Amino acid sequence: MKTTHNKYLITLVAAACITLSGCNDSFFDRAPQDALTLDSYYQTAEQVKASPNALYNVPWFNFNNKAFWAITELSGGNARTYSGDVINFSNFSVTADNNELTNAWKSLFSVVAQSNAIINNLPTHVPATVDKAVVTNALGEAHFMRAMAYFYLVRLWGNIPIIENTLDYVYTPKINTNPVTDVYTLIIRDFTFAEANCTAKIRNGNSVDNGHVSSGSASAMLAKVYLYMQNYEQARTHAEKVINSGEFKLYGTQVAGKSFGDLFRTANNNNEESIAALQWVGGSAYGHGNSMQASFAISSQITGTGDGYGVIGPTIDLQSEFAKEPGDVRRKATIMLAGDVYPELRSDAGGYTVPADVNAQNTKAGIKKYVVGGRADNGGLGAAQSTGNNTYLMRYADVLLIEAEAVLAGAATTSSAAALTPFNMIRSRAGLSPKTSITQADILRERRLEFAIEGDYWFDLTRIDGFNVSAHPKATAIISQQERGTYSDDKTAVYSTKFTPGTDKFLFPYPSTETAINPLLTEAPVPYTFK
Repeated sequence: MKTTHNKYLITLVAAACITLSGCNDSFFDRAPQDALTLDSYYQTAEQVKASPNALYNVPWFNFNNKAFWAITELSGGNARTYSGDVINFSNFSVTADNNELTNAWKSLFSVVAQSNAIINNLPTHVPATVDKAVVTNALGEAHFMRAMAYFYLVRLWGNIPIIENTLDYVYTPKINTNPVTDVYTLIIRDFTFAEANCTAKIRNGNSVDNGHVSSGSASAMLAKVYLYMQNYEQARTHAEKVINSGEFKLYGTQVAGKSFGDLFRTANNNNEESIAALQWVGGSAYGHGNSMQASFAISSQITGTGDGYGVIGPTIDLQSEFAKEPGDVRRKATIMLAGDVYPELRSDAGGYTVPADVNAQNTKAGIKKYVVGGRADNGGLGAAQSTGNNTYLMRYADVLLIEAEAVLAGAATTSSAAALTPFNMIRSRAGLSPKTSITQADILRERRLEFAIEGDYWFDLTRIDGFNVSAHPKATAIISQQERGTYSDDKTAVYSTKFTPGTDKFLFPYPSTETAINPLLTEAPVPYTFK
């Protein structure tokens, strides 16, 4: 395979510069560009500022489309399916030939490649007339997105290749993996760079500009990465930096007139709670809009665009967890049950009432989160597999729960106000009573219900036994008790299905298409020499 610097940049910029009809004030609206080259593109502050735009959209699509939720929600026990292309994630029988595993790998490394294009080309092709702060901010966004992609990659596959300049491997695609510890070093370096170079903000309301990550976004992700590494001191330091900054706010408590469910309405994209999110354009061409509703919605009556396949339903286990504390407002915003009424769906017809026979994947329920309805519910925009609602990569609620867990710091329990205050903020918004002491199990459960169907719980399960470990006794014990079966037709009986994953199931096999090209993936990792 051959390429050039110019072709590489054209691929990057084309994704950012697509102008879509009906999308005024869009994150992606740009003037048309002809004959883009490295020497002609990065010439103005506006061009430099727009250069990271593509990193929030197209390269993530094949991850967001199906791989993201199939890997995390099916493996984590929040969702079940009969769909043949992804059912193997539910029963821990995924092989290297799985297409969605391949899509995840290629998509995430596409994010890495396009981030690298900016990181390596921008500094030497911007004239001195462009404000340095604009340049460093763009570089910060690129480092942030590269780190984000690697954070997913390392949690899914463990040892993976570190690539800081994709062009170094164009003619020699065979490359060793690097150890998990080295990958985390890269992630921390990149987020730290983003923290130092991205613009600092205080978010008020939602705006297109808030779609860009900030210095505070990087601080928040550093808190999360350090939590995964069980470096509780650094996790707490960065979480408190974000909390004390006042940049982000909790919808429904710190933002008046809003609720948890409002977080998942297109009109509230880039809100005060959003730390980092993928940006989609409703009604745009395939690959540029959010396609998750097509899989999640239980009926085309909701979408109005012919899709709405109910590919996954919430497991009985997840439904049971919500039922343990009646009144949790997150349930209705996450799971549809018979008789639920959603005024925001089919709003032109007076709202949508979930039918009595709702039964996505034989669960007697359906998925609500990331289901946003049709064009009338979304400012006239939308199409099959193309809604305009963001996909969250991180919310401020995560920072609050990280703070609680970092204060706990591996202890059996804590009654510290430093942990209870942020923890109970989350429960208060959910309509639940506060706790006077908490354990890691309490935090894990709260995280599960807060972020269900947002691709987080599986990663929580993989980390609770320690950082970079091969054995997962705590996670195995939790998973083995999860009810992943179905209800009888009258919902009086459960046809039970449970799985106990082996130790080797907490990381996924490298895609066979990749090992065929690069057999070094299957060899022992090699320590990375950082530049």
